[in-house]
Amino acid sequence: MSHKLGRLQGAAMMATTLLGTGVFILPQMTLALAGSNAVIAWLVLTLAILPVAWVFGRLAATFSHAAGPAYFTELAFGAVLGRVIGLMFLLVVPIGAPAALLMTYEFIELFWHFTGAWPLLIQLSMLALLWWVNRGGIQVSAKLQLGLTLLIVAVVVALIAGGSREISQLSMAVVSKIEVNAVMAAMAIGLWSFLGIEAVTHLSDDFIDPKRDMLAAIIIGTSLVGVIYLLCTCLLLWFPMSHATNSAEAMVMLFNHFFGAGGTVIIGILGVASGLATVNVYSAGCARLMASFAEQGLLPEALCHKNAKGVPINALSLLLIAMAVILVIAEFYGASLETLISWSNGVFVLIYSLCMLAAAKLLKDKGIYWIVAFSAAFCGLLAWSIGAGMLYGGLIFSGCVMLLWTLRRVRAVKLNSRI
Repeated sequence: MSHKLGRLQGAAMMATTLLGTGVFILPQMTLALAGSNAVIAWLVLTLAILPVAWVFGRLAATFSHAAGPAYFTELAFGAVLGRVIGLMFLLVVPIGAPAALLMTYEFIELFWHFTGAWPLLIQLSMLALLWWVNRGGIQVSAKLQLGLTLLIVAVVVALIAGGSREISQLSMAVVSKIEVNAVMAAMAIGLWSFLGIEAVTHLSDDFIDPKRDMLAAIIIGTSLVGVIYLLCTCLLLWFPMSHATNSAEAMVMLFNHFFGAGGTVIIGILGVASGLATVNVYSAGCARLMASFAEQGLLPEALCHKNAKGVPINALSLLLIAMAVILVIAEFYGASLETLISWSNGVFVLIYSLCMLAAAKLLKDKGIYWIVAFSAAFCGLLAWSIGAGMLYGGLIFSGCVMLLWTLRRVRAVKLNSRI
């Protein structure tokens, strides 16, 4: 029996990859930023991200490779920009993972409310726990991560079903006036929910027929995620939970409104477990990527060192220290979860933009230039909406280009001197 993916299996995997714990937090965050305009933001974001997803699907089906975006960029523009994409994926983790930890901490606050230095100490303790788990070579299995995500999907479906029973009794809130700035602000945060559409491009070899099924799987999965976020936002708009102290608590109160009780336990445990599991997987994978780059001479050789369990312990320690520094800076300088999300989104906007430009050069489909042009313009619009949050992405892009260009020059000089 084949263990490869068909289009529906691929779509399900795509949806579970994108949803995570963000579905319990981002809808309320966008409503807090944009009010009823958040509904417009999710609708526009979902429709506009589909051409981007289509381009990734076509690239993956035509140029199947485990390196995904880095490979597409290398094919189109050469090895330097291809490696730049790889380094940018590496450098977004120290920002994105702390954002995920801050989301995870919101679920902890469902059980206990801490003040003073305790929130930061708990977040740093979570990092210490992840270091201890990873140094022994013990990683949360893919099956456990998938199981947690499927439970999250089940809770979301239950919420939507619960809301549908009462919608007929409501005088539903509507968008009275479209405010462009509010819509753009919500879209800048909502983009976080779609980060990962490029991840499936790494798995093209796992599909039964990549050329036939991959594109459909990406489009179906992306559409499903957009619809779920849109419906959750509508539910929170129609059933406002004004007494919620954070975004996660709003969903808990919504759950309790529909089902009487149990929201804190169900959503809280799922949020904490899935959040830690997600950061754990990214930490383990990123540490190994750092070690790989060190073996290629792109990073210091000391990062190659592995312990008795085969874990690149120096790379792991450096990565988690970087996350800890970001958490400390965020605490003492008042950087919010929204800020860290914007910085992460800015990096991905640059990565996606380069992939769209690569598609314009590599693909020969009829009408591809119109789709790529729209996708690139949309990435530009997102960059404008993110604003100052693009600074981090711009800095690491420039730094990676300079680093790789300098290394090539140094190697060329050494080669010439030997000749």
